Amino acid sequence: MNNIMKGKMGENVAADYLARNGYKILMRNYRCRLGEIDIVAERQGTIIFVEVKTRSSTNFGFPAEAVTQRKQQKIIHAALCYLRSTGRDNISFRFDILEVFVGKDQKLECNHIVNAFFGR
Repeated sequence: MNNIMKGKMGENVAADYLARNGYKILMRNYRCRLGEIDIVAERQGTIIFVEVKTRSSTNFGFPAEAVTQRKQQKIIHAALCYLRSTGRDNISFRFDILEVFVGKDQKLECNHIVNAFFGR
C-alpha cells in the first residue's frame, strides 16, 4: 500500500472513529489558499479541526510528531479561513490530532489527542 492510499485509509478510519464517538463530521479535506484541514467536525457546540496522521511503524517517531510548528500554523490559518467563510467566527474551536496505526496484520488502532495544539 502506498502512502497516498494509506493516508486516505487513515482519514476514513479517523472519520469513522469520530462519528462513533459522537462527533458530527462537517467536512473532509477542507482546502483554502492558506492550507488544508483533514477533518472538520463538531461536538457539543465546539468546532474541532482534526489533523490525521497514519503510520505503520514508529521507526521515525510517532505520527503526531510530524505535525510540526509550521504545519500547525498552516492548519490554524486554514481553520480561521473556514470559520470566516462559514460565518462561525465566534464559536469555540480546538485542534486535535488523530493518530492511526496500521499493524502488520492490518489491524487499525486510533489515538485521539484532544487539544493537541492551540491557535489564534
